[in-house]
Amino acid sequence: MPTLLAVCAVHALRPDSGSNGVTAIDKRTLDGPVKVGPYGVRGDVQANRKYHGGHEQAVYAYGQDDADFWAGELDRDLHPGWFGENLRVAGIDPNAARIGERWRVGARVVLEVTGPRTPCATFARWVGGADERGWVKRFGAEGRLGAYLRVVRGGTVTAGDEIVVDPAPADAPTVLERYRG
Repeated sequence: MPTLLAVCAVHALRPDSGSNGVTAIDKRTLDGPVKVGPYGVRGDVQANRKYHGGHEQAVYAYGQDDADFWAGELDRDLHPGWFGENLRVAGIDPNAARIGERWRVGARVVLEVTGPRTPCATFARWVGGADERGWVKRFGAEGRLGAYLRVVRGGTVTAGDEIVVDPAPADAPTVLERYRG
């Protein structure tokens, strides 16, 4: 059964050498019920709205299986939110999700898959800079990207909520196919 393991929002804006001078990639787990609206998880921030956020990238979901893979590769604990994700999920592969499929989370929230996360230099710096040279290429080549979703119907979600998938047409590309396309 697909399950929401954690809901995350920005913990703190961090200095970053990128174009905005700050990054909001440092996400941490929120306790209790959390509101989700048209721009995503309440209390979350996107420091660079040119490339992140908005209606089509309101929520970023990352799979626990992928997080476990990278924890082994990087030899460190990768807590929910470490990838900058809003939702850490289990029992569902965000990379195999089809564009347009809908996820019903909890009693009310409906999210629609819109595309892949594209790794960037800010993410590489967050991972470890010089210690992880080539991170953007490595992350993309591995195909463990996670999915962006838009909010079709807002409401409240809580860790432990079931995720029910309403499939997109079978010929719709997957998140990974869209990334590699």
